[in-house]
Amino acid sequence: MSKLRYLSLSLSILLLICLLPSCSLFTSGSKNPIIVTLWHNYGGQMKETMDLMIDEFNSTIGADEGVFVNVTSISGSDTLHEKLLMAAKGEPGAPPLPDITTAYPKTAIELAKRDLLVDLEQYFSDQELSSYIDEFLMEGQLNDILYVLPTAKSTEVLFLNATIFNRFAMDTGVTIDDLASFEGIARLSALYYEWTDNQTPDIENDGKFFYMPDSLFNFSFLGCKQLGQDFFIDRSLNLQSDTYKRIWDLYIRAASQGHFAIFDGFATDLVKTGDLVCSTGSTAGILFFPPNVTYGDNTSEPIDLLILPYPVFNGGSKVAIQRGGGMCISKSNKDQEEAAASFLKWFTEAENNLRFVSSTGYLPVTSKAFEDLMTTGIKEIENERNKRLLEVSRQMQKDYELVVTPVFEDLAQLQDTYEASLIEIASKLRAIHQQDLTYPDNENPSLEHEINKAYKALVDEFANN
Repeated sequence: MSKLRYLSLSLSILLLICLLPSCSLFTSGSKNPIIVTLWHNYGGQMKETMDLMIDEFNSTIGADEGVFVNVTSISGSDTLHEKLLMAAKGEPGAPPLPDITTAYPKTAIELAKRDLLVDLEQYFSDQELSSYIDEFLMEGQLNDILYVLPTAKSTEVLFLNATIFNRFAMDTGVTIDDLASFEGIARLSALYYEWTDNQTPDIENDGKFFYMPDSLFNFSFLGCKQLGQDFFIDRSLNLQSDTYKRIWDLYIRAASQGHFAIFDGFATDLVKTGDLVCSTGSTAGILFFPPNVTYGDNTSEPIDLLILPYPVFNGGSKVAIQRGGGMCISKSNKDQEEAAASFLKWFTEAENNLRFVSSTGYLPVTSKAFEDLMTTGIKEIENERNKRLLEVSRQMQKDYELVVTPVFEDLAQLQDTYEASLIEIASKLRAIHQQDLTYPDNENPSLEHEINKAYKALVDEFANN
């Protein structure tokens, strides 16, 4: 047999072998593994856990399949959003879109409308998708197409510095039960302001803040939901209802009188200095609570962080928000997309998903992982704060309806505008109130008049948007 015929026959046999069902293009001995790029915005402990899991995938399943995940951590969801849009638009100097990225709805919408995202149902069977919690899966559907796979979810809870609260409770007789409703929180906030003010009798009106919601938008949205009222009419805010007016009055009166903090940032920044006792915020925020409070005089003390279910307006139903992003796969080619899907399937397997969320403050996304967490998983968690958090999350999963905000293109801008408006209004009313306290007989309109005036202005502002 000639060398030419021998070579031809050898190539034919090799081709036949590769066409067999058992043949994989992603063999462990492949010299050209498929490199999957991944961007995420996790930091701190979350980043460490993510890095460890990616290393494990690369050395096990990835090695077997010829897939290598190359990860990039980008600090902050806003920064990640901006970089992804730069890549999507092909701006000068922008890198190509990653194969996988964490994405919140506002980002996914922008990428989807440019036809840059994979319909995940191409690579996940009905049986595979059925393993995910339905509510979490539905949030990733945009225009009835599944673009975002849930990987880690969160809800909002009440965080309480029990170290400070216990001293306050001992002197005033208030209890933890008073924090179950927002009306109770408002009442305790007024008492706390008075209590802290009385500790410095030589200085008038220097009481401290008690409470702050991390998201004023979620505070309003959930308040309406709890009381059976829609916060949205189509893609506009429904601010003229009596229900919303009730929520507005509670927040704005407490904020203007110094009982609620007015702060364009996260509550943890105020907790660190002892300027805040409790807040509502994402379960994922637990990693940012410090172990100690450091006061202005450089004294410090440990924080006994207590975690409680999300408060409910009096007469309302137990409703909390479903938060957290997921992961998308960018359109490229079939091999690249399959490799990306292979990683996401591994990452959200019950055991792996549970490992990720148990150390980060997120909630698992599959029914099995959640069941495992609720039974044996919690017992194995060493971090006491995380254990408390997940116990509360377990209770809320049973007792609360978890809802999501509507997903549409201008939602993020609407949220930002609403929160900025409320902070600006509250700050102005706070200044008026402080002036009234200094000059009780001044000729300025009363705070009550100004609150009603500000409400009408807010309604008009969003009616014209």
